[in-house]
Amino acid sequence: MSSMLDHVVAQVVALQVRLLACRERLAADTDSEALHDLRIGLRRLRSLLRPLRGLPGVEQLEGAAKALGTLTTPLRDREVLAAELIKRGVAQAGQRRLQGRAATFAGVATSAQLSRVLAILDAFPLFLRAAGREGLAKSLRKRVDKRLVKQWRKLQEALQDPAHDRHRLRLLIKRVRYGDQAYPQLDHAGKPLQRMLKQAQSDLGNWHDRLQWLLQAQSHADLAPCKVDWEQELDDAERQSDVTLDALQAALQRRKPGK
Repeated sequence: MSSMLDHVVAQVVALQVRLLACRERLAADTDSEALHDLRIGLRRLRSLLRPLRGLPGVEQLEGAAKALGTLTTPLRDREVLAAELIKRGVAQAGQRRLQGRAATFAGVATSAQLSRVLAILDAFPLFLRAAGREGLAKSLRKRVDKRLVKQWRKLQEALQDPAHDRHRLRLLIKRVRYGDQAYPQLDHAGKPLQRMLKQAQSDLGNWHDRLQWLLQAQSHADLAPCKVDWEQELDDAERQSDVTLDALQAALQRRKPGK
């Protein structure tokens, strides 16, 4: 078996263990970070899978992971907003959004979406090993590398577009950042570039949060006390993200061709 296939199998097993632990934390409502950690594990799984499309079981596991992401996204968004409101002293509005958290967590822990992800993960290493024996995973390192290069190219092209879409850039930055973390042996981004990607993701995340909160404030009166601050912070986040994205674009232009 190839070293790349061994790497993928090891990552799958590690992510399975992580998601199982998150399921138990959610079921027992042990801490407030359980849902966040579940989503990070899910994001890492999807980043690992994206360059493997075409191998047996990948499509099914990607579909299951996407469904679980769809289930948990609004729940996590509500958690983040609640924490923001409590931090700003609008505690009653924040606590309202946390009501029933234990039941919500338990619902995710026993959901069909999470059960399906875990069931497919349990069998997935066998699919990968079988694919390797049958020659379906031939030149896997080259295949993964080629697809990661394509992701980097898409990001660079998007950054060069004067009318770039911050939403799309945020997605593309996540893809290259977590793709690089999933396959560090391919060395697509050194530590300085990884730090730059992390900063860009954070800046765009701050912008995205304020934009979403202001949209909700149009129909939720209890968010009104934060509106002025969020509008100022949205402007600040736009300016900061532009500076970071300019620096990221310059760094990508200095990368070696094909990297």
